[in-house]
Amino acid sequence: MADAIVLTTQPRAERGTRAARRLRAQGRVPAVVYGHKEEPASVTVSAEDLEKVIRTGTHLVELDAGGARQKVLLRDLQFDHLGKDMLHVDFFRVSDQDRVQVHIRLELRGTAPGALGGGVLEQPIHTLHIECPAISVPNSIRVNIDKLQVGQAIHVKEIPLPEGVKSLMDGDLVVVQVSQPGAEPAPAAAAAPPTEGAEPEVIGRQAKPAEEEEGD
Repeated sequence: MADAIVLTTQPRAERGTRAARRLRAQGRVPAVVYGHKEEPASVTVSAEDLEKVIRTGTHLVELDAGGARQKVLLRDLQFDHLGKDMLHVDFFRVSDQDRVQVHIRLELRGTAPGALGGGVLEQPIHTLHIECPAISVPNSIRVNIDKLQVGQAIHVKEIPLPEGVKSLMDGDLVVVQVSQPGAEPAPAAAAAPPTEGAEPEVIGRQAKPAEEEEGD
Protein backbone atom coordinates (compact mmCIF):
# COMPACT_ATOMS: atom_id res chain seq x y z
CA MET A 1 0.00 0.00 0.00
CA ALA A 2 1.31 3.46 -0.87
CA ASP A 3 2.00 5.93 1.90
CA ALA A 4 -0.95 8.10 2.86
CA ILE A 5 -1.01 11.68 1.59
CA VAL A 6 -0.25 14.21 4.32
CA LEU A 7 -2.43 17.28 4.92
CA THR A 8 -1.20 19.96 7.31
CA THR A 9 -3.88 21.34 9.62
CA GLN A 10 -4.22 24.53 11.61
CA PRO A 11 -6.43 24.91 14.72
CA ARG A 12 -9.73 26.71 14.21
CA ALA A 13 -10.97 28.84 17.10
CA GLU A 14 -13.76 30.84 15.45
CA ARG A 15 -16.95 29.22 14.19
CA GLY A 16 -19.94 30.41 12.23
CA THR A 17 -20.74 31.74 8.78
CA ARG A 18 -18.58 34.87 8.80
CA ALA A 19 -15.53 33.10 10.19
CA ALA A 20 -15.90 30.33 7.62
CA ARG A 21 -16.11 32.85 4.79
CA ARG A 22 -12.95 34.59 5.99
CA LEU A 23 -11.13 31.27 6.07
CA ARG A 24 -12.22 30.36 2.54
CA ALA A 25 -11.12 33.79 1.32
CA GLN A 26 -7.68 32.91 2.72
CA GLY A 27 -7.64 29.61 0.81
CA ARG A 28 -8.53 27.48 3.85
CA VAL A 29 -11.38 24.97 4.29
CA PRO A 30 -13.04 24.54 7.72
CA ALA A 31 -12.90 20.94 8.95
CA VAL A 32 -13.71 18.74 11.91
CA VAL A 33 -11.79 15.64 13.01
CA TYR A 34 -13.66 13.07 15.10
CA GLY A 35 -13.94 9.39 15.94
CA HIS A 36 -12.18 6.77 18.09
CA LYS A 37 -13.89 8.09 21.23
CA GLU A 38 -11.72 11.21 21.16
CA GLU A 39 -12.99 14.76 21.38
CA PRO A 40 -13.81 16.35 18.01
CA ALA A 41 -11.21 18.88 16.85
CA SER A 42 -12.01 21.95 14.75
CA VAL A 43 -9.25 22.63 12.22
CA THR A 44 -8.63 24.06 8.76
CA VAL A 45 -6.77 22.64 5.76
CA SER A 46 -5.45 24.21 2.58
CA ALA A 47 -8.11 24.26 -0.14
CA GLU A 48 -5.42 23.72 -2.78
CA ASP A 49 -3.96 20.70 -1.00
CA LEU A 50 -7.40 19.22 -0.35
CA GLU A 51 -8.32 19.61 -4.02
CA LYS A 52 -5.17 17.68 -4.96
CA VAL A 53 -6.22 14.84 -2.63
CA ILE A 54 -9.68 14.73 -4.20
CA ARG A 55 -8.20 14.54 -7.70
CA THR A 56 -6.18 11.46 -6.73
CA GLY A 57 -9.37 9.66 -5.67
CA THR A 58 -7.77 8.55 -2.40
CA HIS A 59 -9.81 8.16 0.78
CA LEU A 60 -7.09 7.74 3.41
CA VAL A 61 -4.91 10.69 4.41
CA GLU A 62 -2.70 11.67 7.33
CA LEU A 63 -3.34 14.91 9.17
CA ASP A 64 -0.30 16.72 10.52
CA ALA A 65 -1.05 18.97 13.48
CA GLY A 66 2.21 20.55 14.60
CA GLY A 67 4.16 17.36 13.93
CA ALA A 68 1.62 14.99 15.46
CA ARG A 69 0.08 12.79 12.79
CA GLN A 70 -3.07 10.70 12.67
CA LYS A 71 -4.69 8.60 9.94
CA VAL A 72 -8.16 9.70 8.85
CA LEU A 73 -10.73 9.01 6.17
CA LEU A 74 -12.39 11.76 4.17
CA ARG A 75 -15.93 11.21 5.34
CA ASP A 76 -18.02 14.11 4.11
CA LEU A 77 -17.08 16.92 1.75
CA GLN A 78 -19.61 19.72 1.35
CA PHE A 79 -19.73 22.03 -1.67
CA ASP A 80 -21.68 25.16 -2.48
CA HIS A 81 -24.89 24.94 -4.52
CA LEU A 82 -22.87 25.10 -7.75
CA GLY A 83 -20.71 22.17 -6.70
CA LYS A 84 -17.57 24.29 -7.10
CA ASP A 85 -16.35 25.81 -3.83
CA MET A 86 -15.57 23.53 -0.88
CA LEU A 87 -17.42 24.64 2.25
CA HIS A 88 -16.50 22.05 4.87
CA VAL A 89 -14.89 18.63 5.27
CA ASP A 90 -15.20 15.91 7.92
CA PHE A 91 -12.28 13.63 8.77
CA PHE A 92 -12.90 10.33 10.56
CA ARG A 93 -10.04 8.95 12.71
CA VAL A 94 -8.98 5.38 11.93
CA SER A 95 -6.33 2.92 13.10
CA ASP A 96 -4.48 0.09 11.39
CA GLN A 97 -6.91 -2.42 12.94
CA ASP A 98 -10.15 -0.74 11.81
CA ARG A 99 -12.42 -2.06 9.07
CA VAL A 100 -14.82 0.38 7.42
CA GLN A 101 -17.80 0.27 5.07
CA VAL A 102 -17.57 2.57 2.05
CA HIS A 103 -18.92 3.07 -1.47
CA ILE A 104 -16.17 2.78 -4.09
CA ARG A 105 -16.34 3.87 -7.73
CA LEU A 106 -16.45 1.09 -10.34
CA GLU A 107 -14.11 1.73 -13.26
CA LEU A 108 -14.89 -0.02 -16.56
CA ARG A 109 -11.77 -1.13 -18.39
CA GLY A 110 -11.53 -2.23 -22.02
CA THR A 111 -14.06 -2.21 -24.85
CA ALA A 112 -17.04 -4.56 -24.98
CA PRO A 113 -17.11 -6.41 -28.37
CA GLY A 114 -20.90 -6.60 -28.13
CA ALA A 115 -21.14 -2.80 -28.02
CA LEU A 116 -18.99 -2.53 -31.14
CA GLY A 117 -21.33 -4.99 -32.84
CA GLY A 118 -24.43 -2.87 -32.34
CA GLY A 119 -25.37 -3.72 -28.77
CA VAL A 120 -26.08 -1.14 -26.06
CA LEU A 121 -23.67 -0.96 -23.11
CA GLU A 122 -25.51 -0.33 -19.84
CA GLN A 123 -24.06 0.17 -16.37
CA PRO A 124 -26.82 0.10 -13.71
CA ILE A 125 -24.31 0.17 -10.82
CA HIS A 126 -21.56 2.79 -10.63
CA THR A 127 -20.34 2.25 -7.05
CA LEU A 128 -19.82 -0.87 -4.96
CA HIS A 129 -20.62 -0.97 -1.25
CA ILE A 130 -17.70 -2.77 0.40
CA GLU A 131 -16.07 -3.53 3.72
CA CYS A 132 -12.29 -3.34 3.92
CA PRO A 133 -9.37 -2.37 6.16
CA ALA A 134 -9.40 1.37 6.80
CA ILE A 135 -5.75 1.71 5.84
CA SER A 136 -6.25 0.12 2.40
CA VAL A 137 -9.45 1.56 0.96
CA PRO A 138 -9.13 1.20 -2.83
CA ASN A 139 -9.46 4.35 -4.94
CA SER A 140 -11.61 2.42 -7.41
CA ILE A 141 -12.43 -1.14 -8.42
CA ARG A 142 -11.81 -2.16 -12.02
CA VAL A 143 -14.29 -4.15 -14.08
CA ASN A 144 -12.90 -5.69 -17.27
CA ILE A 145 -15.48 -5.65 -20.08
CA ASP A 146 -13.32 -6.65 -23.06
CA LYS A 147 -15.08 -10.03 -23.44
CA LEU A 148 -18.65 -8.82 -23.00
CA GLN A 149 -20.92 -9.84 -25.89
CA VAL A 150 -24.55 -8.93 -26.69
CA GLY A 151 -26.82 -10.59 -24.12
CA GLN A 152 -24.05 -10.99 -21.56
CA ALA A 153 -23.66 -9.27 -18.19
CA ILE A 154 -21.19 -8.96 -15.34
CA HIS A 155 -22.68 -9.38 -11.87
CA VAL A 156 -21.45 -8.13 -8.50
CA LYS A 157 -20.28 -11.62 -7.49
CA GLU A 158 -18.09 -11.81 -10.61
CA ILE A 159 -16.01 -8.71 -9.84
CA PRO A 160 -12.47 -9.54 -8.64
CA LEU A 161 -11.84 -7.75 -5.34
CA PRO A 162 -8.53 -6.81 -3.72
CA GLU A 163 -7.32 -8.85 -0.78
CA GLY A 164 -9.21 -8.06 2.42
CA VAL A 165 -12.14 -6.46 0.57
CA LYS A 166 -15.64 -7.96 0.59
CA SER A 167 -18.79 -6.78 -1.14
CA LEU A 168 -21.87 -5.89 0.91
CA MET A 169 -24.21 -5.94 -2.10
CA ASP A 170 -26.38 -8.69 -3.60
CA GLY A 171 -24.06 -10.80 -5.72
CA ASP A 172 -26.71 -11.31 -8.43
CA LEU A 173 -27.08 -7.60 -9.21
CA VAL A 174 -26.02 -6.61 -12.73
CA VAL A 175 -23.09 -4.19 -12.79
CA VAL A 176 -22.72 -3.85 -16.57
CA GLN A 177 -24.30 -5.56 -19.57
CA VAL A 178 -24.62 -5.36 -23.33
CA SER A 179 -28.28 -5.44 -24.44
CA GLN A 180 -29.98 -5.68 -27.77
CA PRO A 181 -31.03 -2.23 -29.08
CA GLY A 182 -34.51 -1.42 -27.80
CA ALA A 183 -34.35 -3.94 -24.95
CA GLU A 184 -35.63 -3.02 -21.49
CA PRO A 185 -32.71 -1.56 -19.48
CA ALA A 186 -31.60 -3.31 -16.30
CA PRO A 187 -33.02 -1.67 -13.13
CA ALA A 188 -30.63 0.40 -11.06
CA ALA A 189 -29.72 -1.11 -7.72
CA ALA A 190 -31.18 0.45 -4.59
CA ALA A 191 -28.68 1.67 -2.01
CA ALA A 192 -27.87 -1.03 0.53
CA PRO A 193 -29.16 -0.29 4.06
CA PRO A 194 -26.38 0.45 6.55
CA THR A 195 -25.26 -2.48 8.69
CA GLU A 196 -25.43 -2.04 12.45
CA GLY A 197 -22.16 -0.60 13.67
CA ALA A 198 -21.08 0.44 10.18
CA GLU A 199 -18.56 3.21 9.84
CA PRO A 200 -19.53 6.38 7.96
CA GLU A 201 -19.45 6.20 4.19
CA VAL A 202 -16.59 8.03 2.61
CA ILE A 203 -16.78 11.32 0.67
CA GLY A 204 -20.34 12.47 0.22
CA ARG A 205 -20.15 15.21 -2.40
CA GLN A 206 -23.16 17.35 -1.59
CA ALA A 207 -24.19 20.98 -1.54
CA LYS A 208 -24.85 22.54 1.83
CA PRO A 209 -28.27 24.25 2.11
CA ALA A 210 -27.94 28.02 2.16
CA GLU A 211 -30.01 28.38 5.32
CA GLU A 212 -27.57 26.23 7.35
CA GLU A 213 -24.68 27.88 9.13
CA GLU A 214 -21.61 27.43 6.97
CA GLY A 215 -18.41 26.06 8.40
CA ASP A 216 -19.88 24.29 11.42
